[in-house]
Amino acid sequence: MRSARLLEEVEITLMLEGLYKLHGFDFRNYAYAYLRKRIRRLCQREDVATVSALQDKVFHDFDCRSRLVETLTITSTSMFRDPAFFQVLRRDVLPIIQEDALLRIWQPGCSTGQDAFSLAIMLDEEGLYDRCRIYATDLNISALKRARAGILPLSAMKQYTENYVQAGGKRAFSEYYTANYDGVKFSPALMKNIVFGHHNLATDGFFNEFHIVLLRNVLVQFNAQLRERVLHLAHESLYHSGILALGKWDTLRASGIEKCYKELDEDQKLYRRYCA
Repeated sequence: MRSARLLEEVEITLMLEGLYKLHGFDFRNYAYAYLRKRIRRLCQREDVATVSALQDKVFHDFDCRSRLVETLTITSTSMFRDPAFFQVLRRDVLPIIQEDALLRIWQPGCSTGQDAFSLAIMLDEEGLYDRCRIYATDLNISALKRARAGILPLSAMKQYTENYVQAGGKRAFSEYYTANYDGVKFSPALMKNIVFGHHNLATDGFFNEFHIVLLRNVLVQFNAQLRERVLHLAHESLYHSGILALGKWDTLRASGIEKCYKELDEDQKLYRRYCA
């Protein structure tokens, strides 16, 4: 049993190393348990018995390679996910930054755009959206394409509406989209200040200064080395008094940047930078 586990680990390591060297996708510092679970799932879907057999398909079949990247990057998401977080963001964070002329927000790991759309709605209701730019980035090209289209399944709107109400929404949620058959399309006015772009947290650097960086449910995918890299990347991307948001299971403890932040909300993992 131990030798089988070791063999699988070696196979995964070799496949990820080749994927990076041949195609530039760097998953080498993702958490091993996360990788193994998702790669095993893809092996079943591709009807192959071993990771080595999957590697052969990944290296020689563009469609299979795309399916691997999508399997390793897409996470479940929803609009106004964790409504209490958006309540605190609206009540305690936006008043801190609202005096700035142009507000920049970075949301890495945006997937198909639900968090970015949620932020846009909240900022619009607080009268800030016209002077905001939301930079929503992801490694997954397919997910970014869907996000730019601004189309989500109609079947999800009931849950999204409930989340919106619980998050302190001030209007009818249906005002922000039009329904068509089995999908909804968000209004161009809502999409106008969202910039969807490709960015790899494992290899790319920072590209702007931001008032808020949201790393919710991103770090859980990474090992300790990559988590530290991403935290430092977020730190370098923030204004001197910017806001950092982490996922509920993440922490700044024992990180190299912990001393530079004051906690704004313990439950929602919101921090304000106060030093270089």
